[in-house]
Amino acid sequence: MKVVVDRELCEANFRCVAAAPEIFSMREDSELEIAETDIPVELLKRVAEAVQACPKAALTLTED
Repeated sequence: MKVVVDRELCEANFRCVAAAPEIFSMREDSELEIAETDIPVELLKRVAEAVQACPKAALTLTED
């Protein structure tokens, strides 16, 4: 599974960072950084929670 961000929708609400800080972080300019787009199996549940928590639906999980 991979996680993708739509940067046009992302408002830097930090909910993804709170849910999975191993994968998501925010730069000082409030730009989302994704440490790994290929999600390790052991973090998949937390990344899925982060995707669901995004109030702007800026994150997507894909099977690519």
